Formats: sequence, C-alpha cells, structure tokens
Amino acid sequence: MITVISLGGSIVAPDTVDAPFLKDFISLIKTLLAQDPERRFIFVVGGGGPARTWQQAYRVLSGTAVSPEQADWIGIMATRLNAELIRGICGAWCTQAVVTDPTQAVFEGRVLVAAGWKPGFSSDYDAVLLAERFKADRVINLSNIEQVYTDDPRTNPDAKPLDTLSWAAFRALVGDAWTPGKNVPFDPVASRHAAQLGLLVICAAGRNLENLKKILQGEPFVGTAIGPL
Repeated sequence: MITVISLGGSIVAPDTVDAPFLKDFISLIKTLLAQDPERRFIFVVGGGGPARTWQQAYRVLSGTAVSPEQADWIGIMATRLNAELIRGICGAWCTQAVVTDPTQAVFEGRVLVAAGWKPGFSSDYDAVLLAERFKADRVINLSNIEQVYTDDPRTNPDAKPLDTLSWAAFRALVGDAWTPGKNVPFDPVASRHAAQLGLLVICAAGRNLENLKKILQGEPFVGTAIGPL
C-alpha cells in the first residue's frame, strides 16, 4: 500500500526548520513502517518560509524586472533543500535520491521523497502526478490548516469548516490559476488534475500527529476530504 503525503513547507520550515515536529513525524512513520511490511510512503515536500523569504527578496531586489519563472525556481530550490533534510532523517528507510521529476520517478524501497519539479507546478501537483504514476487512490495534504473553510477564517469570522467537499465546489473556492507562493489549501492546477483522476485528497493539520495516525489507520479524523462526491 502506497500513501502519498504532500508535506507542506509551512510545517516543515514555517520560518526555520521545525526540528521537534520532524523528529516526532519521522518517528511515527518509522513505527508504521516497522509494523506493516507492505506499507510504503511517498513524501512530497514544500518550500515553506524559506521559499517565501527568498522569493520576496528576489521581488524586492529585481524591482520591475521580476520574472515569475525565476521566482518559481527560487521556491523550487527551497523545496529541494527541505526534501533533502527529510530524506536524510528517514535514514535506511529511504535509499533513493530525492525525486525532482515525478514523470520519471522509480520507487524501489519503502520511502520515496520528492521535491519541486519545474516552474508552473507546485509540490501539490507533483504529489498528484506521483499518486497517478504509482496508482495511489489518495493524497494526504498536511499543512498549517486543520480543515478547508467556506471562506478565509482569518478575515471572515462566519467562515465554516467543511468535512467533505466535491472537486467542483473546492475549485470554485480556490480558482484555476497558480502563482509562485500562492497560499491555498491545495493548488488549483493540482486540483484540476486530481479531479480528472477522481483522486481523493484529505486536507488536515500536519502537526496533529495523533490525527494523522487516525487517517493512516482508516479511523475517524478531523480534516476535509475532497473528492468525486
């Protein structure tokens, strides 16, 4: 059984590396791997705070000469740095190099770690491509939000959390365009492809490891299931 986890940069490195969280996260993953020899994981790692910091520096320093493609490349490099960290702390469970092209990936061991691919595609999109390539039926999207809301709860106190959502309804919330550093529960371009595949995406709070364990064990959890409902 292959589980694809889109591991948001906002929980790996919100500003700098969140070492306590990563220690507990990898400990949980190693425990689950040891308990079930058939279980395999693919982690697709985002850029987080470092990506946004360096992208903002680029925009400020470039002035009117900002290139969206260059801004995207800067974010991609942040995802690759974070992914190398995840790969390293997985130890012997991950024997392959970090994947940077999901269309050419080979998965031979128990854990595969992937990072950003190329401009115009987020780590969420890479996760969907890897789920398609290795025939996983779902992607678990871990970030700094617990659920998808009807609106942004930071600006709208009447926003309501959603337990389930169709792809059509979700895409109406996030739109269709991707821009480097865009902060949405799941990338619009990835959402379009996931909808075409009939893929299930579960959005949940990444730091709630007890909740993640429930998701992985098929138990009731807190989060939002997005799919062909």
